Amino acid sequence: MAPFPGSGLAKGLAVTLRTMTRKTVTEQYPDVQPELPPRTRGVIGLFEENCTVCMLCARECPDWCIYIDSHKETVPPAAPGGRERSRNVLDRFAIDFSLCMYCGICIEVCPFDALFWSPEFEYAETDIRDLTHERDKLREWMWTVPAPPALDPAAEEPKEIAAARKTAEKQAAARTEQGEGES
Repeated sequence: MAPFPGSGLAKGLAVTLRTMTRKTVTEQYPDVQPELPPRTRGVIGLFEENCTVCMLCARECPDWCIYIDSHKETVPPAAPGGRERSRNVLDRFAIDFSLCMYCGICIEVCPFDALFWSPEFEYAETDIRDLTHERDKLREWMWTVPAPPALDPAAEEPKEIAAARKTAEKQAAARTEQGEGES
């Protein structure tokens, strides 16, 4: 059955009339803070202790807005007769938020959980050059990151935790047997 001429116009006018009769709700933003969803993507926070300067975040960033500088330090051997090791030390970690498109690829590829979404969204600057935030500012935002959602109690136990528990139980059983054999 073909629609009669002007039916689309009538539907559009009906929607317009319905919305005209509703009361508008305007949030007065600077005075009233908006209610944000719990895992809002605001800015990226840096947990510096977890960063190993692997550069994965900078390499995978499609906008090339992450700047990382580091140097190598020699670490003395952990045990006598061991060899010295070298490790990267973070000198600079900065994100240019004027270039960032908030895709979250850097957070996803970080193997050491050093980057997190923070719900902070009030970081506007009057000069675009001031939108490059260094690691001190990124660290401040880290403390606003909400805790991860609780695990589903009905979910299956992760394989890693199950394997660790089995190993711990075996070690405890071995210690118990050693204690009985000595007495």
